[in-house]
Amino acid sequence: MSPREWVEKDFYATLGVDSKASADEIKKSYRKLARELHPDAHPGDTAAEQRFKEVSEAYSVLSDQGKRKEYDETRALFSSGARTGGGGFSGFGSGYSSGARDFGVRDFADLFEGGGGASFSDIFGGAFREGRSGRGSPSRPGSRARRGNDLETETTLGFREAARGVTIPLRITSQVTCETCRGSGARKGTSPRKCSYCDGSGLLTRQEGSFGFTEPCAECRGTGQIIDDPCTDCSGTGLTTRSRTITMRVPPGVHDGQRIRLAAQGEPGIRGGSPGDLYVTVHVEPDPVFTRDGDDLRLTVPVRFTELALGSTLTVPTLDGKVGVRVPAGTADGRTLRVRGKGVDKRGGGAGDLLVTLQVAVPVKLDEAALESLRKYAASEEASGFDPRANWAGSK
Repeated sequence: MSPREWVEKDFYATLGVDSKASADEIKKSYRKLARELHPDAHPGDTAAEQRFKEVSEAYSVLSDQGKRKEYDETRALFSSGARTGGGGFSGFGSGYSSGARDFGVRDFADLFEGGGGASFSDIFGGAFREGRSGRGSPSRPGSRARRGNDLETETTLGFREAARGVTIPLRITSQVTCETCRGSGARKGTSPRKCSYCDGSGLLTRQEGSFGFTEPCAECRGTGQIIDDPCTDCSGTGLTTRSRTITMRVPPGVHDGQRIRLAAQGEPGIRGGSPGDLYVTVHVEPDPVFTRDGDDLRLTVPVRFTELALGSTLTVPTLDGKVGVRVPAGTADGRTLRVRGKGVDKRGGGAGDLLVTLQVAVPVKLDEAALESLRKYAASEEASGFDPRANWAGSK
């Protein structure tokens, strides 16, 4: 995206946040809007799809610390008067090499149109280059490949899918290389030509004393190339928006909120540059039986008092089926037993443990025979001298 487009678009308003919003506030707002507007939730709704694209575009800039800083600086620069000729750019219209034509400040803003030019940092990063011994010659952004933008999306997994790993399809709506022009921006059968004003460099330089001042070429808008007959499918940008489905392998043991990087699955590069990456934030649904404690799984099992007092073998679930757990006689209520290797798979191999907590369930209603047996047991227990509060601090 060009700085001119940055000036004309308010990404903060698009995401519904303040310009001073934190990274977490921006991410939270994006996630909410992305879920509401995702094309899967509004099939055939072109308005929702366009809004989804705008939200994704805004987040791709504001979620990147470097891009956000550049965006804020660009908007501040032009809002301070540069676009109306009142800023510090009034002298940029003369003295350029390579036969540059004179252009005013409004033209300076206009040359960013089209999205194919150098970035704001490319333009101003070399504005003050020392000119000793022939140094300070401009870089050539028109011929330099640029890496594609990174993308972000989200997915939700079941608890057991996250613990054991799963392969899922992911539907992504993003910019891709135009198939008609193969990314060149020129109509099929034609090619861009080298800009004669800047000799394909995309930049024009003038010398003042020992300093060289470099600015983008107004003729090619900083690309170094002229497209005489633009591709009608992409309007000369070399990119189109398309939905695609990719297959994603989620590794075992992924936790809620974890961010997974899929290399080269982001937006395509420009002029042969490498594609960006895709970052997928994974949300994990809770499970009615298990909770996680790192690589260990926890569950609570209701038991009878007699199973603890007399000892027993309990059948408990795991991620792979059921196992028997031996409860020693005289086990206290609330004790946690460990079953080795029945937890979450570890990244380096092996697995965590299953931690089984025993919790006595007290019957609400008993028949007369059970009550009579319980009374006899209570009397026998008291006669044996057992007092559960004998060492309790509250008894002193």
